[in-house]
Amino acid sequence: MIPLLQNQKILLGVTGSIAAYKAAELASKLTQAGALVDVILTQSAQQFITPLTFQSVTGQRAYRDKDLWGSEGHIQHIGLGKSAEILVIAPASANTIAKLACGIADNLLTVTALAVECPLLVAPAMDGGMFKHPATQTNIKILRERGSTIIGPVEGHLASGLISIGRMADPADLLGHIRLIFARTGPLVGQHVVVTAGGTQEPIDPVRSITNKSSGKQGYAIAQAALDSGAKVTLISAPTALTPPTGVKLVNISTAEEMTKAVLNNTPNADILVMAAAVADFTPSTHINQKIKREKGIPKIELTGTQDILIEISKQKTQTNKPQVVVGFAAESENLLENALAKLEAKKLDLIVANDITTPDSGFATDMNKVILIESSGDTTTLPLMPKEQVAQIIIERAHNLLL
Repeated sequence: MIPLLQNQKILLGVTGSIAAYKAAELASKLTQAGALVDVILTQSAQQFITPLTFQSVTGQRAYRDKDLWGSEGHIQHIGLGKSAEILVIAPASANTIAKLACGIADNLLTVTALAVECPLLVAPAMDGGMFKHPATQTNIKILRERGSTIIGPVEGHLASGLISIGRMADPADLLGHIRLIFARTGPLVGQHVVVTAGGTQEPIDPVRSITNKSSGKQGYAIAQAALDSGAKVTLISAPTALTPPTGVKLVNISTAEEMTKAVLNNTPNADILVMAAAVADFTPSTHINQKIKREKGIPKIELTGTQDILIEISKQKTQTNKPQVVVGFAAESENLLENALAKLEAKKLDLIVANDITTPDSGFATDMNKVILIESSGDTTTLPLMPKEQVAQIIIERAHNLLL
């Protein structure tokens, strides 16, 4: 469930394209997110996929052209259009895009498109030559100038056998863009949030490194929560297997030194900084250029301390009041509250998120977390075990409150 989309009425238009099967996946993702999804299929779309497919994944009736002339007659398109919070047409064929650009309303989908007053998101899908044709490019330009959001198409293997730009954008990416549209009225619109995530890697030799046990899941969830609140988000990420949330400015780093530079470069105009990354406290004092061979014996690796990013941010904030709100994390194996409070005070944080890394089923590499939130005022909140997405939402809400 995605709170931003819960009970939101989304109208999904499906046109004649082999990519129609992806529309069923999108409808399923939106429904699982808590949205109420109505689907309109053009006559051509039904050559590729059936209304029953969509009814099965959304739990709601799918509409066809014949419904325009049914018992509800001339008001069907008005009812669908007026109730929609967003109209998504995916896949959108070259033919339907041309109709939208010219205001042609000769089927239920296009006449409904004229009736809506909500945002329009279009995901083109067609053969490469059709997409590149000047007529299609002109039609897309017209839609953009009217305020429509055009996502894709992307390059890939097409039904014709060619490899070109024409594939419909991935449903997960479309879901991300739909979230961005709903976030336009969020509480953090106009604010810049910087989030760090993942565990830094300190190289020993070309194949070995010192790192922290961090999957980056909590940091990425925080970045998504900030996006859902309408913020401009910069995500500074150490290496991870995760896919960045749609809409973030991604800054890839590897070492603690690179993380420090990236944070200091991106926070002078930031309103909120959330340091969720596991940054190494120590790094090898020298980097060996060639792989260390076992045959040469056990090497001695000398370590040196890394720069404390939050101390540097504290100095910056004292001078410029930016970032206005700084959130730190304390992953501890003992004396959780004592160590978290010490870090909160020493680094002049506004909020610290403390979690006991010895707690089963939470923390590193899991989808769940159990944390204690401590504000500089002394207010302390213990959260029960919950999904990291939910923890992220609470952290962003608290950070927003501290901005006020």
